[in-house]
Amino acid sequence: MSIAVLGVNHRTAPLEVRERFAHAAHEVPSALERVLRAGAGGSVLLSTCNRTEFYLAQPRGTVAEAVWELLSERLGAGRAAQEYGYVQRDREAVRHLYRVSAGLDSMILGESQIQGQVREAWQVSRAQAGPVLHRLFQSALLVGARVRGETSLGVGNASAPSAAVALAEKIFGTLAGRTALILGAGDMAELAAGCLAGEGVQVALVASRTYERARVIAERLGGHAMTLEEAWDHFATADIVLCSTAAPHAVVTWERVAPAIRRRGGRPLCLLDLAVPRDVEPAVGQLENVFLYDIDDLQAVAAQAAAQRRGEIPAAERIVSEEVERFWGWYDGLGVVPVIRAFRDRLDDLRRTELERALRRLDHLSPEDRAQVDQFSQALLNKFLHEPTVVLKRAARVGHGYGLLEALKKLFGLETGAGK
Repeated sequence: MSIAVLGVNHRTAPLEVRERFAHAAHEVPSALERVLRAGAGGSVLLSTCNRTEFYLAQPRGTVAEAVWELLSERLGAGRAAQEYGYVQRDREAVRHLYRVSAGLDSMILGESQIQGQVREAWQVSRAQAGPVLHRLFQSALLVGARVRGETSLGVGNASAPSAAVALAEKIFGTLAGRTALILGAGDMAELAAGCLAGEGVQVALVASRTYERARVIAERLGGHAMTLEEAWDHFATADIVLCSTAAPHAVVTWERVAPAIRRRGGRPLCLLDLAVPRDVEPAVGQLENVFLYDIDDLQAVAAQAAAQRRGEIPAAERIVSEEVERFWGWYDGLGVVPVIRAFRDRLDDLRRTELERALRRLDHLSPEDRAQVDQFSQALLNKFLHEPTVVLKRAARVGHGYGLLEALKKLFGLETGAGK
């Protein structure tokens, strides 16, 4: 096994489990170092609201156990992460990442946010990724771009923020003239603010540590920014509150917002929680005329807009398959040259040993004749090596060289370090 992915996603784990597995950017290096110490040759951690996945290069020893142990610790109470997990290896691991980057494995088919999340995961994990995963993630971004450029997979509400806007429209009808608070100033919050502003909503971005970024985004969209402490009173007047912070716990609690919501006079409040872990305490959804939706609730909304995109799946899958074979051809090629070199060295050692033994018995030969015999043995060796070399290189180009390389190493006792 040379490349693997171990993880959980929205298909295998409910939100209350996924939010425990979510890693903030500052937690990624230590998690990856732990995996590397267990025997991985490289690792990248992709952690979003819908998935937590460890991509591994040349996993050895107890790497898989280390990953599941790391995730299980976040569940607590002796629960096992494997219960919610999956493993993909080699070609299927490559295919999995390409489908993720293309939006084919998303909760919302074709959503665009995931490509930026793949890029961010790669950048945060650079120090631990290693050359194979660097190449894999670079190619995954190109696959995502190809799919979105050559198909219509991303048409419609293909991101969590745009689906959230569609959900708000179901409550209010037209959104023009409504007001919204956006808690957070990250990429997801910025995208959500843009979607709402595009519908004529007056937006206010709420941030604490990134207030200056919130101010810049808000001004660009014709809105304004405020601090988190200023936001709670605005729960009495806003029509929509969309939450997408990176807080490790709920920031919108009953105690903070119940007094303001009671002053609304029964007017509906649409609360859209896109964060993992969740930003909104579930109890807030029990307040009068508060409509609270989390990331899993977006599935139903997205399904209504997915019909057109489903027709693009075959074309997108073809692109993924093409690029998987392209990558695997490159990857197989990494092992060809050192294995062929080891193969040639092994046979050349045998040639020289046997030549020396024969020449000791032919001591009557002149130096010129000895040179002729030596040249003959080299030419014969090259003849023997020509066809295996051609076949190995051809197989690597089309992505089928790995099995042949392993067989060659076993048949001729080549050193383990040759190749992958």
